[in-house]
Amino acid sequence: MPGLLQNHIAVVTGAGSGIGEAIAIGYAREGAAVVALDMNGATAESTASTIKGQGGKAHAFTLDVTDRAACMAMAREIASKVGAVSILVNNAGINRRNPVTGDADVFFKDWQDIMAVNLNGVLNVTQAFLPALRAGKGRIVNIGSIQSFVHVRTPNSVAYTTSKHGVLGFTKALAAELGKDGVRVNAVGPGLIETPLNAQVRAAKPELVQVFLDHTPLGRAGKPEDIVGPAIFLASDLPSYVTGSIVMADGGYRTI
Repeated sequence: MPGLLQNHIAVVTGAGSGIGEAIAIGYAREGAAVVALDMNGATAESTASTIKGQGGKAHAFTLDVTDRAACMAMAREIASKVGAVSILVNNAGINRRNPVTGDADVFFKDWQDIMAVNLNGVLNVTQAFLPALRAGKGRIVNIGSIQSFVHVRTPNSVAYTTSKHGVLGFTKALAAELGKDGVRVNAVGPGLIETPLNAQVRAAKPELVQVFLDHTPLGRAGKPEDIVGPAIFLASDLPSYVTGSIVMADGGYRTI
C-alpha cells in the first residue's frame, strides 16, 4: 500500500538528531524522498543512512539556516540534484536559558542567536523553497512549542518563548498569504520532548523535569517519535482543508 507521502520530496531542517531525525525517518517510511539538512553534516548523513538502510530514499546536506545566501544556494542545489520540493519542515532550533535580569551582554547574545535560528532561520529556509512549494501546492510544517502559547513554569526562557510565539505568528500569517497558491502552512507544538537539545538540563536539573510532568496529564515526557504522527498528518493529503493551525503534542500540558 502506498504511503501517505508517496511521490513527495520532503526537506527537513535540523534532521541530524531529535525531533528532526524522527520526522525525517517517519516521512521516508510513508514514501517520501527525504532531504536531511543539518548544520552538522555528519549527523545529517547518519539520518540519511538510517533511511536508506530501511529501504527509503534520502539525501543529506550541510546547512546553516542563519545564512540566507546559503539557504538560497541549497534550494537551487536540491532542485538540481533531487527534484521539486513539495514538503518543508522547519525544525532547526536552539535554546539557552539565561535571565533577562542577569548579565545584559550574555542575555543579548543568547537573544540574537536564538532569534537567528528559531525565527530568521525559518524565514530564510521558507523563502528559499517558496517558488517550488508554490508551484507544486506544497505543505509547510513548522515546529512550534507549548511556549508558542505560554511561558512554562521554568525560569529563564524569555528569548526562547518569544521565538516560539513568533513561529506560531509566522505560521498563521504565512498561511493567510499562501492560501491562494494552494500552499498549506501549519505547525506542531511539542511539549517536553527528550532530545539532545535538552539532555544536559534534564540530567542536571531533574526538578525542572518534574515541574513539566506535574503539569502533564499523560504523566511522562515525550519522545521524538511522538511528534512524527502529527508531522506526517499535516504534510499529507488528509488535512486538505487545514491551514494556519497548530497541532499540540504536549501530553495535555495546556489543558490544566
